[in-house]
Amino acid sequence: MPAFHNFFLTKPLADKFRENVSGSKDGRPAWVEGIAQGSGPGLFGPESAVWQVHGSIATLVGGIRALLLQAAHPAPLAGVAQHSRYEEDPMGRLAGTTRWLTITSFAAADVIEREAHRVNAMHSKVTGDYEMKGGSHGLYRAQDPRFLLWVHCAFTDSFLKAHLALGYPIDKGADQYVAEWSKSAIPLGLTQAPMSVAELESTLDDFRRNDLARTELTDGVVKFILKPPFGFGGLFFYRILLNAAIATLDPNELAILALAPRSKSWLKLARISLDIFLAILGPEAPSMKVARERIARTA
Repeated sequence: MPAFHNFFLTKPLADKFRENVSGSKDGRPAWVEGIAQGSGPGLFGPESAVWQVHGSIATLVGGIRALLLQAAHPAPLAGVAQHSRYEEDPMGRLAGTTRWLTITSFAAADVIEREAHRVNAMHSKVTGDYEMKGGSHGLYRAQDPRFLLWVHCAFTDSFLKAHLALGYPIDKGADQYVAEWSKSAIPLGLTQAPMSVAELESTLDDFRRNDLARTELTDGVVKFILKPPFGFGGLFFYRILLNAAIATLDPNELAILALAPRSKSWLKLARISLDIFLAILGPEAPSMKVARERIARTA
């Protein structure tokens, strides 16, 4: 726990950063109330690897890494540039992604189904043209299984590697996390997702060989991820997490994104920073607390 006077310097920063990520200063936006609805553990449950990983504060690093990694694929990159509101409302897009991830991780089955319907409705409108690896052009649809697979793998790989690189445990193991989280893709229309770390790495290697590439859009989106519109204090903390995220990227991915390698020491600094934030914000995210209360109430 930080010293008493430092607590009051850091608490507003912690609240502001949580507001940027979730859309609410207390980490409990209106949609969190949906997690209290329904009954049962949902897709996973308190003893799952998904709860351990997604309930960890390491997701702050994993989320940044996922945004960077997704930008290495020309099709989702074009989707972000052509359809996303990231330039007008960047924090709104981040909060929307946080909403889907949190509800899918912790909500009851019927609430997850409603959230998937919301996301699928948005994805149905995301179509267009993109520059493929090699320079030719193709058509993309956000609901295309190949693109859904990439986004799923980028999320899975990022949250897993960030969690482990920062020194947080997964009691049931990394393979169990990958297998469990594969169920999250089914409501979005992806029925075949990696079930182990080996399958995940093999799938990512296939994307690296055949899909990932720089385009004229890459630098603009990456530049925005590198410096989002945070205040000075928030940006200082964000840069620590950002550099930690970059330190876990593959050399091929770094080259596509035109990013220099980062020292692993950033991971140590990020872990210290996250532990301080955890002491301030509390050991359990509001969404997990609400989910536990729902499960206990309906057991």
